[in-house]
Amino acid sequence: MRAAVWHGPRDVRIEDVPVPAAGPGRVRIKVRWCAICGSDLHEYLVGPVIIPKRRHPLTGKLPPIILGHEFAGDVVETGSGVTNIHVGDRATINACLWCHECYWCLKGEYNLCARLGSTGLCDDGGFAEYVSVPAYACHRLEEAITDEMGTFVEPLAVAAHACRRSRLGIGDTALVVGAGPIGLLMVQVLRSVGAREVYVVEKMERRRRLALELGAKAVFDPGEGDAGKWMDGFTGGVRADVAFDCVGNQPAVETAVRASKKGGTVVIVGIHPQSIPFDFGRMVAHEKTFIGSSAYTDEYPMALSLLAGGRVAVAPMITGRIGLVDLVREGFNVLVEQPGEHVKIIVRP
Repeated sequence: MRAAVWHGPRDVRIEDVPVPAAGPGRVRIKVRWCAICGSDLHEYLVGPVIIPKRRHPLTGKLPPIILGHEFAGDVVETGSGVTNIHVGDRATINACLWCHECYWCLKGEYNLCARLGSTGLCDDGGFAEYVSVPAYACHRLEEAITDEMGTFVEPLAVAAHACRRSRLGIGDTALVVGAGPIGLLMVQVLRSVGAREVYVVEKMERRRRLALELGAKAVFDPGEGDAGKWMDGFTGGVRADVAFDCVGNQPAVETAVRASKKGGTVVIVGIHPQSIPFDFGRMVAHEKTFIGSSAYTDEYPMALSLLAGGRVAVAPMITGRIGLVDLVREGFNVLVEQPGEHVKIIVRP
């Protein structure tokens, strides 16, 4: 079969590799669509980031490795002991891989597992014609969720988890910094759980328009001034109850801090590949709460329900459909070189 194999920074090759077997407790899926995630771009540009430099303690994998963790497809084989999913089902997966044995797993906080891994980063993933995954990671897709929609379940679970972590109250005002895929999903999740108004800060024009289309009350170009003062005009000087950094850099964090209210909450959702300096003065003086949010735990049912019920729209976010052979040229390189023109590109192996 064909697969997109990561060998090193800017070295992803479309290669012929063996078709994986299901194996005990595992499931083989024929991949229909797999979406490009920001994590894939990080690995392509500067990896290994999450890809292991030493043999992974849970999966035993080392590079080269097949990328891709946002995918949907058909179950074509199940290994011994599998009872939760069946041949013929359409499925997507929880990308987290966990040990089920450590302190955090036994508490149900598997996203903090001592040996945490990820399909498509620490084990072979979905930029391939077939993929083998643990049965515990599989979630069946009901008829209302198309294969294309199924590629959004994983990032939607990320947004749902961040929303839960924020302890947003019904009627609260929220600010989302960054209208990339996670930010745009965040806007819709916040609206679905009762946020009174959701505001967005985003520098790219196309993404600002899309944020409005998907439910933002108003959007702001950070190149035009101070987002905190902009929020004053909508909130009578109070600013946002909760602000979400969905970018993962210093300006985004600073914007979330400035535009959130005294006593407000800042949730860090974006992946920060490097350490950044931070002024704790405002955090202490204004008694702000900082919350980190990583992956998800039990948010997949919520994500599936939001998609099936039509409360989250993902079709407007799909800005490209390509084949596997074009992954680097028409996928990774386009997203790097033309970020203002695209939101989510999905790939059909």
